[in-house]
Amino acid sequence: MKIDLTDTTAGKINKALVQGRRAIGTPAVGMVLTLVIVTDEENAYDALKAAGDASREHPSRTLVVIRRVSRTLRDRTASRLDAEVRVGAEAGTGETVVLRLYGEVCDHAQSVVLPLLLPDAPVVVWWPVNGPLAPAEDPLGALAQRRVTDAYACEDPVRELAARAEAYTPGDTDLAWTRITPWRSMLAAALDQVTCEVRSVGVEGEEFNPSCELLAMWLADRLDVPVKRSLSSGPGLTAVRMDTTCGPIELGRADGRLATLSVQGQPERAVALKRRETAELIAEELRRLDPDDTYASALRFGVERLNGSAPQVTAGAAVAVAVSEEETAKAPARRAAAKTARKAPTRKAASK
Repeated sequence: MKIDLTDTTAGKINKALVQGRRAIGTPAVGMVLTLVIVTDEENAYDALKAAGDASREHPSRTLVVIRRVSRTLRDRTASRLDAEVRVGAEAGTGETVVLRLYGEVCDHAQSVVLPLLLPDAPVVVWWPVNGPLAPAEDPLGALAQRRVTDAYACEDPVRELAARAEAYTPGDTDLAWTRITPWRSMLAAALDQVTCEVRSVGVEGEEFNPSCELLAMWLADRLDVPVKRSLSSGPGLTAVRMDTTCGPIELGRADGRLATLSVQGQPERAVALKRRETAELIAEELRRLDPDDTYASALRFGVERLNGSAPQVTAGAAVAVAVSEEETAKAPARRAAAKTARKAPTRKAASK
């Protein structure tokens, strides 16, 4: 069932939800959380489809927030809220409300969303594209226990990861991290089969793929060994090679579906390691709502520390280095002047 509301309010939307549930014969719907999707009109369909598929595992009330850009000055100043309420087969196993915001109300989306949240239920906010650099400081992100972004949809994913590391708050996560869950599980299982030390690691994947960087940072952080990041034609992650005291361990995936695990002294094994759809990634993130400390530790390791490169120097450190270099340059002249001053009385005494 679908109900369209034009120039409406949050109170009328709640009444429409009750009316829709009664019309389909289910006055009480068991929903476990509220999922808020912040997106644009172009990506709303794909995000809704992924959320609908994930709702089969996690029945939820889905609120889609779309800020519409007004073309005229009159439209930019006039506030309006249009809503589309979906209940029953139209919304999967939960409820869906598509909110289209116009004018000044775009700057106060949290005031529209707050009355529509399920009482006594956790809140998850997901930005499929154009996520904020500091999700916890966003007005909508401040309402949530869990904040999901996707660095892969950004123009510069590596810079995005660095910015997210500086602004990290417990509860933040990224779908680029979720994509490597099968890789992390497989590599951990491979290391459990051998009793040896890892000396170095190589991670191979396509360029501008934040999942490759996160996997490399996770390995470097957990194993405390040098990790080299190299490029390939993809798709996505293609190989991880570990040099150990017992021989090489390699997990390679060339086609994006089937991978091969090679451990020294053991036969090669084919393992299923296909690239997952967005619905599977969102469903995985909704299974746990507590802070992901492993993600935080890997994120804070820093991309600049991969490949053995020196860490970046901040502006304050650069000034300190410049001052230090200047002091070092002046040191010989100062030592020579001091030496001359010490010798001067001796020469004067000799003249007398």
